[in-house]
Amino acid sequence: MRLIHTADWHLGRRLKGIDRTPEVAGALQQILVAAKELEVDAVLIAGDIFDIPNPPAYAERVAYEFFCGLQEAGIPAVAIAGNHDSATRIDGLANLLSLAGVRALGKPRPSEDGGAIILNTKSGKLCVGALPFASERRMLDASSLWMEDEEVQNASYRSAIAALFKDLTSWFAPDRVNILMGHLAIEGAKLAESEVMYYSQDKYALGEQTLPEQAQYIALGHIHIHQQVRASAPTYYSGSLIQIDFGEAEQEKGFCLIEVEPGGEAKVEFKPVLCQRPLKQLFCDLDNLEETLEANRYHPGFLKVIVNLDSPVMGLGDRVRQICPQTLQIVPNYPEKRYFRRSRPRDRDRFDPIAEFENYYRDTHGRTAPAAVVGEFENLYRNLREKGVGN
Repeated sequence: MRLIHTADWHLGRRLKGIDRTPEVAGALQQILVAAKELEVDAVLIAGDIFDIPNPPAYAERVAYEFFCGLQEAGIPAVAIAGNHDSATRIDGLANLLSLAGVRALGKPRPSEDGGAIILNTKSGKLCVGALPFASERRMLDASSLWMEDEEVQNASYRSAIAALFKDLTSWFAPDRVNILMGHLAIEGAKLAESEVMYYSQDKYALGEQTLPEQAQYIALGHIHIHQQVRASAPTYYSGSLIQIDFGEAEQEKGFCLIEVEPGGEAKVEFKPVLCQRPLKQLFCDLDNLEETLEANRYHPGFLKVIVNLDSPVMGLGDRVRQICPQTLQIVPNYPEKRYFRRSRPRDRDRFDPIAEFENYYRDTHGRTAPAAVVGEFENLYRNLREKGVGN
C-alpha cells in the first residue's frame, strides 16, 4: 500500500502583506500529479489546512479543488484539523467533504465516534487512528484548569492524550495497514519557529513514550521542518508545504511517501516539491550592501535583508528595494551597546514627544539624532495627531 502524508498547508497565509496561497496551490498541484503517477492508495493530511479559523473563500477553493482532483483519480483522503483550523468548521463540512472521498475530523473523538477511520483501498484495508489538535481546554475539565497547579495540569493533559491514543489503536488489526495521525508537538523535535510557540512547548510537547508502538507509521503535523522523531514506530513530520516565513528560508519542502503492508515495516521517502517563490535571507555590512544585493537581483522568491550597522542610515529601505524590489523585510542589526537610561518624570501635561524621541535615540545609539531623522519623526507625529491617533 502506498500513502502520501502531507500537512501544514496554511492556505490563506500572508507574509508582510503578500498572499502565499498561489504558492500553496502550486505545491498541491504537484502532490496531485504525484499521487496519480505513483498510484497511491490514500492521502493523509495532518492538520493546519488553513492559516486562520475563518479562511478566505479563495483559500477554501484551493483545498476543495485538490480534494476533487483526488476524487476524480479515485484516491480517498483523511484530513484532521490543526491548531490554526476551526475544528467546528471542519466538522460542519465533514458530510460535504465525504462526497469528495475525504474523511475529515475537526475535534478529537474516541474511536467508536469516528476517531478511527477504516478505508477499503484498492490495495486492502487501511485503519487511521486520527487525532486532530487537542487543546487543554478541550481535554481538561474546568476544575483542573482552575484548581490544579501547572505541573499537575501538564501531567493530566498528557495522560488524556495517551488514553486517546490507546483508544484509537484499539481498532488496529493484523489484516489492516495501521496508521496513527496527529497534529501535535513531540519533545526534541526541531522547530522552525514559525509555529505557534504556545502549542509547541511545555504541556503540548509530548514525550516519545506517549506515542503507541502498535502503529506501523505515525503521521504528524504542526512542526514545519520535515524530520523523523524518536519513537517506537516510524514517526515523521512531513513539514510545511511551502517556506512559511524566513525562519524556514532555503529549507526543502515536500511530502512523505509511505510504502507499507499489513504487519510489515513502513518504508518512508521524502519527495520534494518545487518552491515557486523561495525565501532567502541575506546578511551583509553597509560596505558590501550593493554587492550582496546585485548577486541576488534576480532571486525568484522573496528576500529578508539583514544589514550590520553602527547607527541608523536614512534611506536604507529605498537603496535595498531599488536593486531588489522583492525584498519583504529589512532588518538593521546594531552592535550591542549599553547606555545609561535616565529616569524621567511621566507628567502628561509636560510631555514633549520630540524631546522624548531625541532622548530615546541618544540612549539607544549613543549619539545625537541627525536633524533629518528628527524632522521625519516630527512629520510622522504631526500626521498621526491630525488623524486623531493617540488623542
